[in-house]
Amino acid sequence: MQNETSSKKQRSFKRELIEWGCILGVIGILYFSGLHVPVIGNLQRVLLWSGLMTPDTELPENQYRAANYNLPLLSLDGNESTLEEFEGKTIFLNFWATWCPPCIAEMPNIQALYESVESDDIKFVMVSLDEDHQKARSYLERKEYTFPVYFLNGRKPGTYSSSVVPTTYVISPDGKIVTERRGMADYNTSGFKEFLRSF
Repeated sequence: MQNETSSKKQRSFKRELIEWGCILGVIGILYFSGLHVPVIGNLQRVLLWSGLMTPDTELPENQYRAANYNLPLLSLDGNESTLEEFEGKTIFLNFWATWCPPCIAEMPNIQALYESVESDDIKFVMVSLDEDHQKARSYLERKEYTFPVYFLNGRKPGTYSSSVVPTTYVISPDGKIVTERRGMADYNTSGFKEFLRSF
């Protein structure tokens, strides 16, 4: 009887070792192949579909702060500019990277938002933090995203010093940061569209 119990424990232990070995093997393959970012991003997209992660659109006016238009930018084509180019417009400013799963998760919603509201009055400035610019270009092309993307062409002003990626700011036409979101969110909602159009 004791031998039988001992034998069952050994089989159970071996099964656990095999299961954990398989799990760690899959994680290792995903990590070393670079596939962990899109896989985690797709899992996080499920959270966005839940409707639980929406940006704040009701900041009290006394929490607004001045935007800094001295943000040096480089377009995908290599043209230099700054955020000043969009002064007087409502600006959706998003800092993202291809190595960031939450960024990957929120991109489809941002693309849908862009297609819905972009106009002469509402401008999108999607700033890639990728050091390898070609990697970002290839990703955008593969995903067929059409929103305007830029790279940093110098230091970020302290106004946008968040260490969280992604971070999104909405800047009003009169130069105030009217909302700031650190982390991913679903921006493609009727409430957020109304918020962008309200300035």
